Amino acid sequence: MGGYFDRLETVSREERRAEQDRKIAGMVELGYEKSSRVKRILDERGLTPADVQGVDDLVKLPVISRERVVALQAQQPPYGGLEDPGAPVERIFTSPGPVYEPHLGSSDPLWARGYKAAGFGPGDVVLNAFSYHMVAAGLTFHGGLTRVGATVVPSGASSAQLQVQLIRDLHVTGYTGTPSFLMAIIEKAGELGFDFARDFSLRRASFVAEPLQPSLRQRFETEFLIDTYQMYGATEVGDVAYECSEKQGWHLCEEVIVEIVDPATGAPVAAGELGEVVVTRLNPVFFLLRFGTGDLSSLVEAPCPCGRTSRRLSGIAGRVGDAVKVRGMFVAPSQVRRVAESFPGLAVELVVTRKGHRDFLLARLDPRGGEKDLKGLKARFEKVFQETCTVRVDEVEFALPGSLAPDAKPLRDEREWK
Repeated sequence: MGGYFDRLETVSREERRAEQDRKIAGMVELGYEKSSRVKRILDERGLTPADVQGVDDLVKLPVISRERVVALQAQQPPYGGLEDPGAPVERIFTSPGPVYEPHLGSSDPLWARGYKAAGFGPGDVVLNAFSYHMVAAGLTFHGGLTRVGATVVPSGASSAQLQVQLIRDLHVTGYTGTPSFLMAIIEKAGELGFDFARDFSLRRASFVAEPLQPSLRQRFETEFLIDTYQMYGATEVGDVAYECSEKQGWHLCEEVIVEIVDPATGAPVAAGELGEVVVTRLNPVFFLLRFGTGDLSSLVEAPCPCGRTSRRLSGIAGRVGDAVKVRGMFVAPSQVRRVAESFPGLAVELVVTRKGHRDFLLARLDPRGGEKDLKGLKARFEKVFQETCTVRVDEVEFALPGSLAPDAKPLRDEREWK
């Protein structure tokens, strides 16, 4: 089940490292020539491309956080000077911030390794429940599935009831999306009188953008007979790691260099220790070297019984800083403040919890300006929030005037993962 995508997954670690060193050296040299930002980064540190000859030399460069990418792109649109301005780009995606992301398209096996490892291939009909509008998710996952030979149903963010109909009518065999949405689909099927395991052919699922809790995985696999897998990535750098059939950590993709570093210093931590996941995607167009994902993990060095020779991530242990991922999308305190600034006198507090198998986003509003039309304010706030942060608020409540302190934390994550 889930064979290899190509020979790179089984080469020796020595061969892999030699190839990575060669590609990093080439990327830095090209970036220095083509990218004004890469040239500035090296020049400011008294470095030349000859000083970065491989993976171990990346530590000489700074870690670039998502917030820093947003700032750089605001200073120098569209890509912060991190790009080759003359290179062809197939697609441009956006993510909250905003961040503009140039993608190479069919020349990059984006997400295909993860889908292959999960067993997707010819004969599969796969429901892709990620949005196809502007964000990278829908189209890049679609591309990964087609590269392994699967047929894709681009259902996107359609209602759970429509998803049930598609699964039934099209004899869908696989699903990719968030685990909470798959559970919502299963529950809707039950409401419509179906027995999911008995009445449908969906037997495989690959999840990304949201944690798959052990208790939920057990339900999927035992109650509904769905073999489950996880993938991990970030919109700025694409796919980073994926589970194989052993489900003992996430294999690193061959197209990325992953470091685990001390979030405060950017220096590598000792083998097996927890640190921030820092990713460099081997890329001839967008030279985002040492992107700090803000996620915490550690590396598993032991060989995997599946035969892949890459190191693995142990899983995601949490987040560095205050940004919170809600239903697969990051929401940052800076975004919440930006929304509040659109409403003079309004204080805003966002609280993330879980209801059932779904993230629940509550917005508490304190209209200090004496707003009388609270219904209208609620509608305007929901619209501006979704436009700014991409995700939708589930509930808006109005706090007592003056109850939200001006310096209160704008975003609180109160989820409990069981």
